[in-house]
Amino acid sequence: MRKFDSIIKSGTIITAADTFEGDIGIKDEKIIQIGLNLEDKEAKIIDAKGKYVMPGGIDPHTHMDMPFGGTHASDDFNTGTVAAACGGTTTIVDFSIQSKGKTLKETAAIWREKADGNAVIDYGIHLNITDMNDDILEEIPTMIKEGYPSFKLFMTYDGMRVTDYILMKTLKKVHENGGLTSVHAENYHAIKYFTEKLKAEGKVEPKYHAVSRPDIVEGEAAGRAIKLAKLCGTPLYIVHNSCEESASEIKRAREAGYPIMGETCPQYLVLSYDNYEEPGFEGAKYVMSPPLRNKSNWPYMWKALAKNTVQLVATDHCPFFMKQKELGKEFFGKIPNGAPGVELRMALMYTYGVGGNNFDLQRFVQITSTNAAKIFGMYPKKGTIAVGSDADIVIFNPHIEKTVTKEMLHENVDYTPYEGMKLKGYPEVTISRGKVIAENGKFTGEKGYGKFIKRKAPMII
Repeated sequence: MRKFDSIIKSGTIITAADTFEGDIGIKDEKIIQIGLNLEDKEAKIIDAKGKYVMPGGIDPHTHMDMPFGGTHASDDFNTGTVAAACGGTTTIVDFSIQSKGKTLKETAAIWREKADGNAVIDYGIHLNITDMNDDILEEIPTMIKEGYPSFKLFMTYDGMRVTDYILMKTLKKVHENGGLTSVHAENYHAIKYFTEKLKAEGKVEPKYHAVSRPDIVEGEAAGRAIKLAKLCGTPLYIVHNSCEESASEIKRAREAGYPIMGETCPQYLVLSYDNYEEPGFEGAKYVMSPPLRNKSNWPYMWKALAKNTVQLVATDHCPFFMKQKELGKEFFGKIPNGAPGVELRMALMYTYGVGGNNFDLQRFVQITSTNAAKIFGMYPKKGTIAVGSDADIVIFNPHIEKTVTKEMLHENVDYTPYEGMKLKGYPEVTISRGKVIAENGKFTGEKGYGKFIKRKAPMII
């Protein structure tokens, strides 16, 4: 008889392709057997009867302890990953932002120092290049070999954006060495024009952040980045698509056979421009880039997610306390961009995705876990329930009903943009490499349990 450390019993196992009843046997952090009526009197038994057993969530777009606009994101790698764990996420991929004059190796080391010994779940790191030169370009192959195969470039933001020329050089170099380039797609010059115009007109409240970055600003940059990738003969991944203007560019490219991929975020599926109209300075809670859009975009974005126009849901988790947001009290352009979301991603996508008849359980697993593992070089170690894979598992109770409040969450910030929203379905137990780290909304893991993931070459899906 096989020996297990623990057995998950009698759950409905959901993967990206299948649904079946069964037990999961776990030993030495791995799944070692899947079957019926697994037995071991010495093993810890985790009862999952009547619940879904799914791959742990993977959020490939977070910003823990990120410097921005003269301050820092309020979640560090400890508080942010505790929140992620309580929300059913067992892996994040965070963005390390290159400071001026720093090499990519130094940039990665800075983020490893932030994360190692603090993260409670496993994590990977994207390299966010902001200061490109020939030496940095020549570092790319080495960094890919060392487990950092994904790179991000900003097409906007003073001090961080790159030119189209730099984007093209990066696309080629990264692709030739087996990596993947992603972009934050917004037109810098259009945003600068509108921001200066609105400021001169005295239109400085938070809602004008959204007015300064209309849909077409995102769509133009996405379309341009795609065309540059075509010219270079490379794949491209576009982060946080918020609207039809950008997602339709991805759709057109994919239908023409080009290897273009992208993500969206929960905020662009369930929140809208209307939130900016909240009284006083409350609209600042939703200042992020790209901004929230008119809700007329919702049907298109849900369909884009269901039909694989965009491949997954990330959060762009980057929280700031309202006191930090008040740096922009006099002018929206000074409000730190970003909002919390890492903890509620799984529940929101189940409630409004599966519960809203936008997609089935298999697609839910794809967009919250499996596709991120494939695209960012972690599959099949992560993102699936299979013999040999890490025992990263969430036991999800589809019957739990909750109304979102800030008080129920673990994110280190004084608000949630989803306050008052109704949820049906919530993670009940989160298991990271065989260890229960969150249960019934409480964190039970340990600081520093999370390991750095040396990632492999990306898959195009």
